[in-house]
Amino acid sequence: MRPKPAGRPRTGARVAAVQALFQSEHTGESAETVAQQFIRHRIGAGEGDAAFEDGGVPLANIPLFEAILKAAATQAEEADAAIRAHLQKDWTLERLDPVLRAALRAAAAELLGGAEPPARVVINEYLDVVRGFLDEDTARFANGVLDAMAHALRAAEFGTPR
Repeated sequence: MRPKPAGRPRTGARVAAVQALFQSEHTGESAETVAQQFIRHRIGAGEGDAAFEDGGVPLANIPLFEAILKAAATQAEEADAAIRAHLQKDWTLERLDPVLRAALRAAAAELLGGAEPPARVVINEYLDVVRGFLDEDTARFANGVLDAMAHALRAAEFGTPR
């Protein structure tokens, strides 16, 4: 993964949340269990490029990280429904790359959580995360889904009726 600039703990929290959701899905461990593992072993671990390549996140806002994971776990069905509503007819959630699926779930959890952060911030942050893990074609796909989902879930922010 391409590292995020130093001094962006909120971005670090989102990177860690995507990694943790990915791990939770693949190991079957609860999001709470994985969150504790990340806090103990990955967040704050290492420095620079090597930390990210080894699965660490040198700087992350832990309360935001925990909030994203909790929201993603407690609102999983609603988040998945929001994502499915914005996939093309022939795409299923299960067909998505697992890292992309984790990023979209984390973004949906934030978008479902209220007016903060603004939808455009959520879109930009998760596009940065997706670009760090996946190719540009996947980032364009993610942008379309994130934008459509944000417009549907936070229509007032875009000046359109819901």
